[in-house]
Amino acid sequence: MDPLAAALKVAASGLGVQSERLRVVSENLANAQSTGGTPGSEPYRRKTISFAAELDRATGGSLVEVNKIGRDDSEFPVEFIPGHEAADEKGYVKMPNVNVLIEMADMSEANRSYEANLQVIKQARDLISMTIDLMRSQ
Repeated sequence: MDPLAAALKVAASGLGVQSERLRVVSENLANAQSTGGTPGSEPYRRKTISFAAELDRATGGSLVEVNKIGRDDSEFPVEFIPGHEAADEKGYVKMPNVNVLIEMADMSEANRSYEANLQVIKQARDLISMTIDLMRSQ
């Protein structure tokens, strides 16, 4: 297979997984304050995403795919909020195990990776167009 087409395929797989990663991070951020609805109930549990490399037999390139979307099993922080609907008898509420700073850093990294893959696609597309133009001029 053409090396430029292989580069397009690899970059496209990178775009797909980074898009999914951004979706997971966005969901975590949207639920960073989502507590349970009854006393002592569990709040939103942070989602995690992992990737796996996959060999593309047609191109010989290494593609990336979403391996698993899991759950973070870390402890829930508790806050003293008496009167809250999810507060236990002592007034403590289990809060989601989402750290907004970590999610924002993860979102920034995913965004940069997405943009890098997009740039590879643009460059490969330009090189393919230049190759076609050279072939026409001969």
